[in-house]
Amino acid sequence: MASSTKEQWNSRLGVILAVAGSAVGLGNFLRFPGQVAQNGGGAFMIAYFISFLLIGLPICWAEWTMGRHGGQRGFNSSPGIFNVLWRSPAAKYVGIIGVIIPVVIYMYYVYIEAWCLGYAVNFALGHMDFSTIQESNAWWASFIGIEENGQAFKGLGISHVGIYLFFVFILNFVLIFRGISGGIEFFCKIAVPTLVVIAFIVLIRVMTLSTDVTAPEENVNNGLGFLWNPVKTFVVETDVATGNSTRREIVDKGFKQKYGALDGQTVDGVKYEVDKVGVIKQLQSPKLWLAAAGQIFFSLSVGFGVIITYSSYMRKDDDVVLSGLAATSANEFCEVALGGLITIPAAVAFIGVAGLAGAGLGTFDLGFKVLPLVFSEMPFGNAFGALWFFLLFLAAMTSSISMLQPGISFIEEVMKADRKRSCAILGIITALGCGFVVYFSAGIKALDTLDFWVGTFLIFILATIQIIIFGWAFGVDRGMNEAHEGAAIRIPGFYKFIMKYVSPLFLIVIFIFYILMNVLGISFSGGEAHLDYHVTDLIGGDGSSPNMAAWLSIGLVGILFAFFAILVSGVKRYQKVQQNWEERV
Repeated sequence: MASSTKEQWNSRLGVILAVAGSAVGLGNFLRFPGQVAQNGGGAFMIAYFISFLLIGLPICWAEWTMGRHGGQRGFNSSPGIFNVLWRSPAAKYVGIIGVIIPVVIYMYYVYIEAWCLGYAVNFALGHMDFSTIQESNAWWASFIGIEENGQAFKGLGISHVGIYLFFVFILNFVLIFRGISGGIEFFCKIAVPTLVVIAFIVLIRVMTLSTDVTAPEENVNNGLGFLWNPVKTFVVETDVATGNSTRREIVDKGFKQKYGALDGQTVDGVKYEVDKVGVIKQLQSPKLWLAAAGQIFFSLSVGFGVIITYSSYMRKDDDVVLSGLAATSANEFCEVALGGLITIPAAVAFIGVAGLAGAGLGTFDLGFKVLPLVFSEMPFGNAFGALWFFLLFLAAMTSSISMLQPGISFIEEVMKADRKRSCAILGIITALGCGFVVYFSAGIKALDTLDFWVGTFLIFILATIQIIIFGWAFGVDRGMNEAHEGAAIRIPGFYKFIMKYVSPLFLIVIFIFYILMNVLGISFSGGEAHLDYHVTDLIGGDGSSPNMAAWLSIGLVGILFAFFAILVSGVKRYQKVQQNWEERV
């Protein structure tokens, strides 16, 4: 079938920056540092880079290759591309997952994107002056309307999220309406270099922070040690009289010497014990590998349905191997060399390792509670806070516009709609979904539910399906030959084995552990098993009833899938592809 693709990227740099921009988002600057801090620092980084080599890079190359192959046959959405890669009537329905994920994630991601812009504006206006994490937390809760459903719609001032949400939602659709080259590529060519420059400015400021003489252990060097040291050192202090113990990590060299000398001794009724945990022991934790693999998905946008759509607009002889490597490398640089080096050292320099570990390091905790406090206490903090959150806004924008393109491509393909109509249809769908998420703002329950079941659970499933299709349905030899057409470099030969056997097995094992730990609540380090709250939100438990907002969130996804399935079932081009498969057999 001759390609019917009308839109194309203007340049290799444009598509690299667009794919890198899709990957470079809040996960790089907020989620990654939080995951590193929660999962052992240096040991996490080892698992992270292994996961990158075994699943991140292989799936990325597979998506680039499969997308370009499908695009040459006139298909730009996951259902159409899966249909030409996999000889099964189910292929087009499975491909719907690649549309559901980015569209649903956009519904709540644009909400968080509005937070970033709102924080940047309020920092620039000098409204962000906090002395405690409690004050920072209270401002965030009021800003996003977390206290009750519908509260986010009640305020229209600059200290409420509503005005920013309206602006960023419209801006995303203005850019996506301009098309692949005129909108996405144009914006990413400006936004990605700009956010890197801003990140360097903030990084230089963080690296030059002075040490507080009253707390010399709270410094940038200890922040880097907390982030990178593969061997962790903990001190356990036990009150001999009560038997109560506290365990905390120590990074400062002086503290290690101090507590090392006290190891095993009792001073003033307190017994001190030093516990060193080696990297091998840390790498034996399934939770560590699960977190590392999960971060790779968020980091590289693999399994989102974005890369496979983006690459479908490439020409037949456009390079996908070096371009894929360049895009992933740019993302990793932003994540590790910028996000990691800014966030953790800055937090440790102001609140210390103990404060950081006790702050509840979720993505939102670190990004919207701890860091605003850090900037409040930093000289010229308003300026650097405004720069930091504007950086986050740009990073979020490059990701959110990428989430819209799979939906646009899908509607254009199955409904034969032009750009104007497809933007209007998708705008209505996402506006209703976004309104739903923002209305159920109490405890950000709708956002949290969708992020867990779609933004994590379904991503694991789609990534696994994609690498299996590439290695087994399409064929790894055929896939490699396809990837090398027009390629500036060749994929190393041993990646054939990795992409066919290692990556699928790695993903399946990780996914099984994910179900056991994050759904069924089974602990492999001891302790009683209990269902995760995302499950009990749906079925109830411990005397509580199922959560209505959680159920409505799942219902929203189900309705959207059913609607897309109805559209897919009537596409004659998809049926003709399967008929051609049967004729060849």
